[in-house]
Amino acid sequence: MTKKESLQLFEERKIRTAWDSEQEKWYFSIVDVVAVLTDSTDYTTSRKYWNKLKQRLKEEGNETVTNCHQLKLHAADGKMRLTDVADTEQLFRLIQSIPSPKAEPFKQWMAQVASMRLDQMQDPELSIEQAMADYKRLGYSDAWINQRLKSIEVRKELTDEWKRTGVQEGLQYATLTDIITQSWSGLRTKDYKALKGLHKENLRDNMTNVELALNILAEASTAELSKQKNPRGFNQNKTIARQGGSVARAARVQLESQLGRSVISEAKASDFLPAPTDVVAEEVKE
Repeated sequence: MTKKESLQLFEERKIRTAWDSEQEKWYFSIVDVVAVLTDSTDYTTSRKYWNKLKQRLKEEGNETVTNCHQLKLHAADGKMRLTDVADTEQLFRLIQSIPSPKAEPFKQWMAQVASMRLDQMQDPELSIEQAMADYKRLGYSDAWINQRLKSIEVRKELTDEWKRTGVQEGLQYATLTDIITQSWSGLRTKDYKALKGLHKENLRDNMTNVELALNILAEASTAELSKQKNPRGFNQNKTIARQGGSVARAARVQLESQLGRSVISEAKASDFLPAPTDVVAEEVKE
């Protein structure tokens, strides 16, 4: 499955989801849905409820439970763990087994999520608008949101350029990203994340405003240099990545000389952003 993990919000509650680009369908974390429908903020209670319901439905020969998938999704601690997921059709059937006054509103919400995704595939601007709305509902500032969206835009332009010049997705993308990061910050990506105490969390989402601005400059410079010099293949792109990163490094050095301190920070999102509430912990495979 080619999936893109994301968070959806139902009445300010988080539902972890994954979009399957091949089948063009959403998969929803069942334990998160159970938590919403049973109005529970306690992970253990929600997990036990789902385990009991799953066992009962299996004994009844319910094919929906038999056909449920498991995907690795982010836990509240940042780790990736297997959790039971269901697509929209499967979830509609499961909801019928959970007595809840929120059942019908939740079904309508699911249908809306599916519809919005199809609309966004036709008009990418809608996806950006939805991301802004979700970030605001989680309490993030407009400045933080705008910077992250700009970062996403610049990153997409860079990966499009890599694709055009023959770089392969996956390991080669990761290696070039590491080269850019190290060129401007002096740290490899894994060392940068270690400095901030991160594990599976996204590095750029945990950068300070200055760090993110420099990272954007590095990636934008790399993309522009690539367009100008037209490298071919992975090895030539490594040179361009170093050159792009060096542009941001020069800016960092100049700024640090004026500030009298390093702009590379141990701070992460949880240190300077509002803490999201009602986080449902990840279901651990038993």
